[in-house]
Amino acid sequence: MSSRLLIVTGLSGAGKTTAVQSLEDLGFFVVDNLPPALIPKFAELCEQSALKKIALVVDIRGGEFFDTVFDVLRDLDNKNIVYEILFLEASNEILVQRYKASRRRHPLSGGEVLEDIKAERARLKELRGMANKIIDTSKLTARQLKEEIYSIYGQNRSESDLFITVMSFGYKHGIPLDADLVMDVRFLPNPYYVPELRHLTGNDPKVQQHVCSSEVTTEFKEKYAGMIEFLIPHYIKEGKATLMIAIGCTGGMHRSVTLANWLGEFLRKKGYKVAVRHRDIKET
Repeated sequence: MSSRLLIVTGLSGAGKTTAVQSLEDLGFFVVDNLPPALIPKFAELCEQSALKKIALVVDIRGGEFFDTVFDVLRDLDNKNIVYEILFLEASNEILVQRYKASRRRHPLSGGEVLEDIKAERARLKELRGMANKIIDTSKLTARQLKEEIYSIYGQNRSESDLFITVMSFGYKHGIPLDADLVMDVRFLPNPYYVPELRHLTGNDPKVQQHVCSSEVTTEFKEKYAGMIEFLIPHYIKEGKATLMIAIGCTGGMHRSVTLANWLGEFLRKKGYKVAVRHRDIKET
């Protein structure tokens, strides 16, 4: 199929509306809440049209029609129709907060919101496992989600192209659920215990100097860079379009930020398309 077919799905309240609006801004022809049974015919029609980028939103709002989605995906595979799946999710706590703030009913509406969310998550578990890209929006603002969509789907990528996101995070806030690779750097010198550095972040040169002046850090950077350089061509060979590398320390403020900035710059110099994001540094 010459067109790009993207199937957007995920948990209700996880940001599909924002994602769809962002895809429309990027020139995607979007159809929301399309019954899965119509996807193969729609894909064939698009093949004969001038449409090059199509996004179809499929989720539990389809009711009993949604249960046919797996048969439909197998049909697409049998017809050699290439597609991608984008899955959006968030934590139960965040989804409950969003529903309370919006005062909207959950599509399942079977009882309490939390129970509906758990039921939906179980129902979507298999589809999540088939996704090409999973975005956890628990700690993303609408603007950050748009940026994530733009970075992933903003260009027509060649088969050998790869977009890399390097994210710093704090283990005390949880591991990013959408990470492909996770590296723990809590063994490096910790600026938190230096009073004049405690309230700074890894974006500050003083913190960077403290972390990187250690021989352990120097050796780690050399070994980790070598491993990442080894892995990326193999990911590209397997057709991976995006790669999320998460680097974590205790609070996500000092060591992980320093190393994420370093790795991002290292990969840019190697010619890769890279975005660096610091999950646990609060925006001002």
